Amino acid sequence: MPVHRESPDASFSSLPGREGEPGFGTRALPAEPDTTAPDGSEVRVLLSLAGGSAAHFRLAPGALSRAGRHRTVEEIWYVLEGRGEMWRRDGSREEVVALEPGLCLTIPVGTEFQFRAAADVALSAFAVTMPSWPAESGDEWLEVAPYWPG
Repeated sequence: MPVHRESPDASFSSLPGREGEPGFGTRALPAEPDTTAPDGSEVRVLLSLAGGSAAHFRLAPGALSRAGRHRTVEEIWYVLEGRGEMWRRDGSREEVVALEPGLCLTIPVGTEFQFRAAADVALSAFAVTMPSWPAESGDEWLEVAPYWPG
């Protein structure tokens, strides 16, 4: 059975990876970031459906994200490359976990979090946001006091 591969330049709406019409979505990982996340990491938007969206995040070697929390979305992260640490606090629990390839973690709605890359290597992760990241939302991510001061 032949396999059809849509070109990376396929037609998408104003938000990369968000389809203009229902159906199949296909997008290669962009070479350059589509945007910068509110926490300061590079974002390569992948695809989105009504129930969730997928993106690739990258933090440069030695970089530290801003600390924040999401108002309405939760995320599942899977570390692809690099090393670093992730701090999470939800009011009743607080922890710092080592980030390395193969580690999967969750960031439930309202959880405060901050992450950093090891000094010698960039950190990259694949993440799913549920529901989809709200387009044109300037208040989804709220900055909080950092665990690691910048």
